[in-house]
Amino acid sequence: MSIRVSSRPVLLALLLSLAAAGCGGGSGGGSESGGRLTVWLAVDAQESWPQLVQSTNDRFTKAHPGVQVEVQYQQWPTKNQKLDAVLAGKNVPDVVEMGNSETTNYILNGAFAPIDPARYDQSGTWLPALADACRNDGKIYCVPYYVGARVGVYRTDLFTQAGVSGAPKTYADLTSALDKLKNTFGVGDPNFSAFYMPGRYWYAAMAFVKDAGGEIAVKDGNRWKSSLSSPASVAGLTEWKRLIDSYYVGDRAKDNSDEPAVVGQGHVGVFYGNTWEADSAADPGVGGDPKLKGKFDTFPFPGPSGKLLPPFLGGSTLAVPAKSTRKDLAADWIRMFTDRDSQKALIEANTLPNNTTQLAEVAAGGINGPAAQAAQTGGWMTPFAPGWTSVEKSNILPEMLERIANGKASVQDAAKDADKRIDAVINER
Repeated sequence: MSIRVSSRPVLLALLLSLAAAGCGGGSGGGSESGGRLTVWLAVDAQESWPQLVQSTNDRFTKAHPGVQVEVQYQQWPTKNQKLDAVLAGKNVPDVVEMGNSETTNYILNGAFAPIDPARYDQSGTWLPALADACRNDGKIYCVPYYVGARVGVYRTDLFTQAGVSGAPKTYADLTSALDKLKNTFGVGDPNFSAFYMPGRYWYAAMAFVKDAGGEIAVKDGNRWKSSLSSPASVAGLTEWKRLIDSYYVGDRAKDNSDEPAVVGQGHVGVFYGNTWEADSAADPGVGGDPKLKGKFDTFPFPGPSGKLLPPFLGGSTLAVPAKSTRKDLAADWIRMFTDRDSQKALIEANTLPNNTTQLAEVAAGGINGPAAQAAQTGGWMTPFAPGWTSVEKSNILPEMLERIANGKASVQDAAKDADKRIDAVINER
């Protein structure tokens, strides 16, 4: 499952009002018994594991008679704008779901209350991509919820027709398979891409940067500095560009947001994405073709380095706003929603758990097995920098990649320009 990055800067009014964090009214009316506990979750929970939400609420109300749990589902594109607005006032939700790349600015601005990790199952083995997003100055401000990792997804029928035996295990296997797909189907179909890789797909491109030993940005003391023009980063971007030039025939000025619908048109052999996109490519509700159902499988994507391509580990965390008057109750609801049994329910819903112990419980032969294998590599995360949301809102990475993909600038020149733009905002709150 992919992370949704839609964070907006916290309002100035919030920065002033949070000095008295914990004061003011909340959804619980200032009492730890009775009343209402308000929980904001993203729509993923409503769509993919509603039974887990209901069972948690049932357990919670049994443990806390008289307390009503009200779950309000939020859309990713508007969630943080709404959160900014309510945090500037007094009536705040008691639990909020955050993307793991969204938390830093909120934590630095005092929006969330610290939590005690000892209260939570598996806290000693939380995935670093989630746990690190919750840390600041030796304290923890949120609880890991779930994670997603991208993998290779391929058409099994096309592999068979092209004479490719099974999923690629090495990078040489991958490029050999892509060559066979291109030679088999590309000659008669000018729209066929052996490998689907649109030019603005920055989660994929940055995986190649990481695989080559590069970084988006590095921390030097208390400051962050962009490093896309480093030799290692340039090497990763150069290999990414080579794959596009060799195997992709689509629009290089677009991103991957409609990937399942494009793949569902039947002109793609392999793509790099989330495991759920394999089913979506056969779902007519999102533009897929139901005739493709059962014709996709997944594999851990091998990188040019000889290791697995390190995936972006996008996921969610759960935090308690500092202004909540029901912090203990909120913490207990989160404890139940993220405990061992709840994480098992997420695994059964084809979602990766928040900890390395249960990551090993994901069935290796299932469609999510390769994602669990990829996640075990540690993956990578966007910089936990105060201005990272500004970097994303400015579309610096997609614009750099589009210039590279379209040949409007060399890899080195485009990366240098992106470094300058990132350095201008990455340290600003």
